[in-house]
Amino acid sequence: MTNISTGTSHAKIILIGEHSVVYNQPAIALPLPAVEAKVTITSRYDGRQFINSDFFSGSLAALPGSMNGNRRLIHALLNRFNAQTAGFEMTIKSDVPAERGMGSSAATAVAIVRAMYHFFGATISADVLTQSANIAESITHGNPSGIDVATTTATNPVWFVHNQGSTELNLNLSGALVIADTGIHGRTSEAVQSVANKLATQQLETRAMIDQLGDLAAFTRIAIEEDNLLSLGDSMTEAQRILTHLQVSHPHIDHLVDVALANGALGAKLTGGGLGGCVIALTDTVSAAKDLQSVLLNSGATNTWVQPFTKTEELIK
Repeated sequence: MTNISTGTSHAKIILIGEHSVVYNQPAIALPLPAVEAKVTITSRYDGRQFINSDFFSGSLAALPGSMNGNRRLIHALLNRFNAQTAGFEMTIKSDVPAERGMGSSAATAVAIVRAMYHFFGATISADVLTQSANIAESITHGNPSGIDVATTTATNPVWFVHNQGSTELNLNLSGALVIADTGIHGRTSEAVQSVANKLATQQLETRAMIDQLGDLAAFTRIAIEEDNLLSLGDSMTEAQRILTHLQVSHPHIDHLVDVALANGALGAKLTGGGLGGCVIALTDTVSAAKDLQSVLLNSGATNTWVQPFTKTEELIK
């Protein structure tokens, strides 16, 4: 074991494919490397195991129910290394806002796995990292698609199909995205269950909407590869219309989408599980994104970020 070890990860947003990705349709997600999660582990020689975070500070055994996913993950890794009685203090620091569809729980899980492998002096493959982080995600979200973990470990946009894995895409796109926080906690598990219930009771209609979202993801991939912002914007707005019909949007999401479209956005939609969380809006320039950022803040968004698509430009808060 090392005396001090670290593991990092970062936020993500889903560009397109929310909910349909659970039913084996493709989705595209974007990593946000500037919004970081970091886990630091320090050895303790008294055998005690402590966790420090913004939500809880205390013994591993006393972790609250809201952190059951992390508890299960940590115990699984301790068992993997036959180190159930190892003493440590784990500090979790994350700039990724929780329950906003930006992959907060996945980013934390990935950082925990990387830190614990570092702590025990072990290397880890991409597949094992993904499988391990999903131990926590399966508790936190019930039936996660896996896209959050795939993207919080990636450096490029991710094309993801459930049970088929992920492929990183080359980013050949101008313009920028504005990410606007509604200030309302998203409710991913509830939204996923709601879509499942709708599929059970209105199968033909719901299946058609899920398939349409899959088609829009395919169109979006082409738009990214061909730098076609107009097509991308149209796909985003159409996806929002379908997600609203699936009843996973929220009045405040709808309001910010309408404001964005009325103020020059080429497309706008929710990102993540919905029922709260964040909105993303597409602009043709970073300057236009900054202007829209101000408008959205004045229209009720509690926080915003601008993510240029050009790799040489960093996320702007």
